[in-house]
Amino acid sequence: MKILGIGNAIVDVICKVDDDFISKNNLTKSTMKLIFEESEFQNLLKNLKIEKTVSGGSVANSIVGLSQLGNKVGFIGKISDDELGGKYEEGLKKENVEYFYNKKKEELPTGTCLILVTPDSERTMCTFLGTAGKINENDVSLEAIKKSEIILLEGYLWDEGDPKKAFEKAIQNANKVAMSLSDQFCVDRHKPHFLELVKTKLDITFANEQEITSLIDAKNFDEVITFSKSLKKIIVITRGEKGAVAINGNEVVECGVKKGLKIVDLTGAGDLFAGGFLHGQVNNMSLKDSLEKGTEMSSRVIQQIGARL
Repeated sequence: MKILGIGNAIVDVICKVDDDFISKNNLTKSTMKLIFEESEFQNLLKNLKIEKTVSGGSVANSIVGLSQLGNKVGFIGKISDDELGGKYEEGLKKENVEYFYNKKKEELPTGTCLILVTPDSERTMCTFLGTAGKINENDVSLEAIKKSEIILLEGYLWDEGDPKKAFEKAIQNANKVAMSLSDQFCVDRHKPHFLELVKTKLDITFANEQEITSLIDAKNFDEVITFSKSLKKIIVITRGEKGAVAINGNEVVECGVKKGLKIVDLTGAGDLFAGGFLHGQVNNMSLKDSLEKGTEMSSRVIQQIGARL
């Protein structure tokens, strides 16, 4: 198998809202907020019109993108044997993703993420992790990990207790490890751990400029480049309108954003970018061509609603 993803198995519920809704509910635009009570989640949802419901989760979106590019891929993520869990599994199988998890009735329901898309195409996420956040080392198949060229993990999964143990088991047994830092709040919450991972455990790190700057407390982007070069590992950074840059030792390549796109929804841009880049890496493409593939995939997904092509 080319790539195995391990991440939060979450069903995305996509709704369009205005900026007032964001401020009225004390949300911070373009970030992800964790919701711990299902009632709070339902409360947010009750007056909204659902545009689309789709199997999501950051790593799962990258894995589906890789499958659509013709790669043999798999995914591990925890769901419950409920209606959304059934939909989730179905969604992956339809995309030719091998799902290495046998669902059963859990105490908590399958995880859900409310994606609020404002008129400027930005997305603000409210996530009720449900059983997805309870993934443990027994849920992680060693055989699947060892048979994969690369495993792809998400920073969102890195929490103390069971998920962290699952994460560490995966890293210890993998041939190569790629991870996305996921979110600025995520980086701030786990800064010492993430820095240690980037320096010593990860072969490929995906981050946006904000996340990596915060991770190393950089004063400017030159410091980010210097830090990345010193690692002699692959660091891939998206920079919004400035495009993207990939660094591997002294090799630094850049790729600009595609012009003239009709941007509808930025959900999944980073996920599909990672999928495109990894497609390049497992198919022996150069760093530059991998970066361009990532940019091409993210350009396609932002011209439609939702994180799946």
